[in-house]
Amino acid sequence: MTWHALFVESGKEELVQTYLELNFKKSNLLSIIPKRKVPEKKGGVIKHVKKKLFPGYILIQTNMDRYTYNKIRNIPKIHRVLNTGVTYSTQQGFYITKLEDNEINFISELLNEDGIIEYSQVCINNSIVDVISGPLFGMEHLIRKVDKRKNRAKLQFDIRGKEMKFEVGIEISNN
Repeated sequence: MTWHALFVESGKEELVQTYLELNFKKSNLLSIIPKRKVPEKKGGVIKHVKKKLFPGYILIQTNMDRYTYNKIRNIPKIHRVLNTGVTYSTQQGFYITKLEDNEINFISELLNEDGIIEYSQVCINNSIVDVISGPLFGMEHLIRKVDKRKNRAKLQFDIRGKEMKFEVGIEISNN
């Protein structure tokens, strides 16, 4: 089974995921809406909110053939299956693009079993960020900026040749 991205109506990701679950067996199609946990301060109170990592997108793992593709295309609120180039599948007989293994492996390493990027505990010494624990452990090279006031780290990486940036929540340790 290969990974693909669906471009869906923004804000309707959970609805589309429900439609996918109703139309496909879990053994035939797995869908994930990656999320990140970040702290937000409103009215002096810090809340821990879950935000979508890629708003308007759902990641699916399936054996994409014409039947599956057409069944997915008929689900409401799905704009299209992401196709970022010309990749002809001789087995399937039509043009499809899959996510590369290194891209999906990177994303899945960050996510917990619920599809959420939890907080990482970091220590900052002389402007050098060391990740002590959490999903960012060993991935310090992806951190571009740390906002100590908001307890967030800005990450940067490439997917399908496009530079992606997003913020994740961190806990700063004073060691």
